Amino acid sequence: MLKQKIRKGDTVEVITGREIDMGKRGEVVKVLPKDGRLVVQGVNIRKKHQRAVQTQGRQLNPGIIEFAAPLNASNVQLVCPKCSKAARVSIVRDEDGTVHRVCKNCGKQID
Repeated sequence: MLKQKIRKGDTVEVITGREIDMGKRGEVVKVLPKDGRLVVQGVNIRKKHQRAVQTQGRQLNPGIIEFAAPLNASNVQLVCPKCSKAARVSIVRDEDGTVHRVCKNCGKQID
Protein backbone atom coordinates (compact mmCIF):
# COMPACT_ATOMS: atom_id res chain seq x y z
CA MET A 1 0.00 0.00 0.00
CA LEU A 2 1.42 3.38 -1.00
CA LYS A 3 1.83 6.19 1.47
CA GLN A 4 -0.59 9.08 0.87
CA LYS A 5 1.13 12.25 -0.30
CA ILE A 6 -1.64 14.54 1.00
CA ARG A 7 -2.90 14.15 4.54
CA LYS A 8 -5.51 15.72 6.81
CA GLY A 9 -4.40 19.15 8.02
CA ASP A 10 -2.17 19.90 5.00
CA THR A 11 -2.59 23.12 3.03
CA VAL A 12 -3.28 22.50 -0.64
CA GLU A 13 -3.86 24.60 -3.75
CA VAL A 14 -6.42 23.74 -6.43
CA ILE A 15 -4.68 23.51 -9.80
CA THR A 16 -7.52 22.29 -12.07
CA GLY A 17 -11.29 22.11 -12.01
CA ARG A 18 -13.97 24.78 -11.86
CA GLU A 19 -12.79 28.32 -12.63
CA ILE A 20 -14.10 29.75 -9.36
CA ASP A 21 -12.07 27.20 -7.37
CA MET A 22 -8.80 27.29 -9.34
CA GLY A 23 -5.95 28.93 -7.44
CA LYS A 24 -7.71 28.73 -4.07
CA ARG A 25 -5.84 27.44 -1.06
CA GLY A 26 -7.37 25.63 1.86
CA GLU A 27 -6.81 23.06 4.57
CA VAL A 28 -7.62 19.39 3.98
CA VAL A 29 -10.53 18.48 6.27
CA LYS A 30 -11.06 14.85 5.24
CA VAL A 31 -9.20 12.31 3.09
CA LEU A 32 -11.01 9.48 1.29
CA PRO A 33 -8.13 7.21 0.16
CA LYS A 34 -10.30 4.43 -1.32
CA ASP A 35 -11.97 6.91 -3.68
CA GLY A 36 -8.82 8.99 -4.27
CA ARG A 37 -10.66 12.12 -3.14
CA LEU A 38 -10.34 14.73 -0.39
CA VAL A 39 -12.40 17.51 1.14
CA VAL A 40 -10.79 20.98 1.24
CA GLN A 41 -12.17 23.72 3.48
CA GLY A 42 -13.76 26.55 1.47
CA VAL A 43 -13.36 24.85 -1.92
CA ASN A 44 -15.97 23.08 -4.10
CA ILE A 45 -18.88 24.50 -2.11
CA ARG A 46 -22.22 22.87 -2.92
CA LYS A 47 -25.78 23.70 -1.81
CA LYS A 48 -28.27 21.18 -0.52
CA HIS A 49 -31.96 21.85 0.10
CA GLN A 50 -32.77 20.31 3.48
CA ARG A 51 -36.33 19.62 4.56
CA ALA A 52 -37.42 19.63 8.21
CA VAL A 53 -36.85 16.16 9.68
CA GLN A 54 -37.42 14.95 13.19
CA THR A 55 -35.11 12.16 14.34
CA GLN A 56 -34.70 10.84 17.89
CA GLY A 57 -36.64 13.75 19.34
CA ARG A 58 -34.44 16.38 17.64
CA GLN A 59 -35.62 18.76 14.96
CA LEU A 60 -33.31 19.28 11.96
CA ASN A 61 -33.62 22.84 10.69
CA PRO A 62 -34.90 23.22 7.14
CA GLY A 63 -33.27 25.49 4.57
CA ILE A 64 -30.37 25.62 2.17
CA ILE A 65 -27.20 24.09 3.59
CA GLU A 66 -23.76 24.81 2.10
CA PHE A 67 -21.05 22.16 2.41
CA ALA A 68 -17.65 21.36 0.89
CA ALA A 69 -17.89 18.42 -1.53
CA PRO A 70 -14.95 16.05 -2.17
CA LEU A 71 -12.39 16.86 -4.88
CA ASN A 72 -10.24 14.43 -6.81
CA ALA A 73 -6.78 14.28 -5.23
CA SER A 74 -5.14 14.80 -8.64
CA ASN A 75 -6.72 18.27 -8.90
CA VAL A 76 -4.75 19.70 -5.96
CA GLN A 77 -1.09 20.20 -5.10
CA LEU A 78 0.43 20.32 -1.65
CA VAL A 79 1.71 23.74 -0.56
CA CYS A 80 5.20 23.44 0.91
CA PRO A 81 5.32 25.09 4.36
CA LYS A 82 8.97 26.09 3.84
CA CYS A 83 8.83 27.78 0.41
CA SER A 84 5.02 28.42 0.43
CA LYS A 85 4.67 27.29 -3.20
CA ALA A 86 2.47 24.56 -4.65
CA ALA A 87 4.89 21.72 -5.25
CA ARG A 88 5.09 18.10 -6.23
CA VAL A 89 5.94 15.73 -3.41
CA SER A 90 8.25 12.73 -3.35
CA ILE A 91 8.33 10.05 -0.70
CA VAL A 92 11.77 9.18 0.67
CA ARG A 93 12.66 6.30 2.97
CA ASP A 94 15.56 6.79 5.42
CA GLU A 95 18.13 4.17 6.42
CA ASP A 96 16.18 3.38 9.59
CA GLY A 97 12.99 2.75 7.58
CA THR A 98 11.05 5.95 8.38
CA VAL A 99 9.12 7.52 5.51
CA HIS A 100 9.19 11.29 4.84
CA ARG A 101 7.60 13.58 2.29
CA VAL A 102 10.00 15.91 0.47
CA CYS A 103 9.22 19.05 -1.55
CA LYS A 104 10.46 18.84 -5.16
CA ASN A 105 10.99 22.65 -5.36
CA CYS A 106 13.19 23.34 -2.34
CA GLY A 107 14.17 19.79 -1.33
CA LYS A 108 13.12 20.34 2.29
CA GLN A 109 11.43 17.68 4.39
CA ILE A 110 7.68 18.36 4.90
CA ASP A 111 7.04 16.07 7.88
